[in-house]
Amino acid sequence: MQSTYKDALYSILKKEQEISLESVHVIDESYRMIVFLQDLLTRIKKDVLEHHFTEENEEIEFFRIIKPQILGKLIYYNKVYRIETSCPVSSGKMYYKYFSGELQQLKNEYKEHICNSDFYRYYRSGRTDRDRDFFKLGKINLNTGLNSFIFEVDTQFSTYYDYKVSRIIADELLYNYLIIKINPVDKPDAILQNAESTKDVFWTESKNALIELIYALYVSGAISNGKIGVRKISLVFQLLFRIQLGDIHHAFHRMKDRAGNRTLFLEQLKSSLEQYMDKDL
Repeated sequence: MQSTYKDALYSILKKEQEISLESVHVIDESYRMIVFLQDLLTRIKKDVLEHHFTEENEEIEFFRIIKPQILGKLIYYNKVYRIETSCPVSSGKMYYKYFSGELQQLKNEYKEHICNSDFYRYYRSGRTDRDRDFFKLGKINLNTGLNSFIFEVDTQFSTYYDYKVSRIIADELLYNYLIIKINPVDKPDAILQNAESTKDVFWTESKNALIELIYALYVSGAISNGKIGVRKISLVFQLLFRIQLGDIHHAFHRMKDRAGNRTLFLEQLKSSLEQYMDKDL
């Protein structure tokens, strides 16, 4: 069952990539993610109610990590949708003032409801000694003075504190989103256009590794639907990382004849990403 839930988290990453490529506006992107995550959460809930948990650690992991990752993203995209659909203009001082106001409101809510709580400090410190109290079903203690929404919670699918973690995740995502909105320096386009801001971005692997990556992107058609040549892709990477790759065709043919693993760097990327997913998800 654990692998099924981790697959669900991976499906979120895939859906985000898919929708970000297809959508032309963040309103459409956030709405589609809301629909996807709501459906995913419904299916996960049905599975939990039908099969229950076989081990205590599985239940704690689900309510401390798995469910908050899904619900947190759902809360985040819903907030983005509400903020973007209420935005009165698309640029200028009013645009800056609007998103600055949203950021200030988020800070106020965070200070009032989250960061001063004992649970927040427990969660942030990485402690696990009270996980049985916080992340197992049927442990809700009304004597601790919980928020009134507890009376609306489905106690078969919530420990109350999984929602708290979801809010932390959602607020952190929204904070980063709003910071980019109000700070042009942090906008991706501005960063790429400002040489000073990219001077610390450089390639630290070998030149052959970068050439291997470039050819993989080229032959897979991952860039511009495969309609631009490998030389042009190579030029973009050389400019981005300020590196001279020399004769990439000659280097590529040497790779083809390389003894052992011919796609060493790509295998290394795959392994590193999978290890990161296992650790962080």
